[in-house]
Amino acid sequence: MDANMTAEMMQTMSMDTFGMPAMDMMTMQQCIEACSACEQACTMCADNAMADGMIKCASMCMDCADVCNTMMRMMMRPSGFDMPSMRAMLQACMTMCSACADECGNHAEMSETCRMCQMACEACVAACRAMMDMFAAAETA
Repeated sequence: MDANMTAEMMQTMSMDTFGMPAMDMMTMQQCIEACSACEQACTMCADNAMADGMIKCASMCMDCADVCNTMMRMMMRPSGFDMPSMRAMLQACMTMCSACADECGNHAEMSETCRMCQMACEACVAACRAMMDMFAAAETA
């Protein structure tokens, strides 16, 4: 799904219906896009790392891709939002992306794929953190 379609679909959703009127749909869209980009980067990095014999890196990237996919899919189904679950999943995504960024950072100087994956993971952490901040603001509004 491209970003424009995601944005259009997000605009059709009313968070008032889900009891979250103060939720910023742009922040959610940016997090969905960051998770998608990270999933793609990690999948490609894992394939490259396997070819180079970097098993730990490949495994971390595969796990990170799976977590990002799950996070993204949860955000695309706001009717099922459960704040404690969403917070836990955001934290898990940030933790996994941070670990993957660290691992890929070990190879970033010799692998352009790892460098790009590290950047995608760091961007995903930032987007998930923005979601957490937005949830906190929405709860106090």
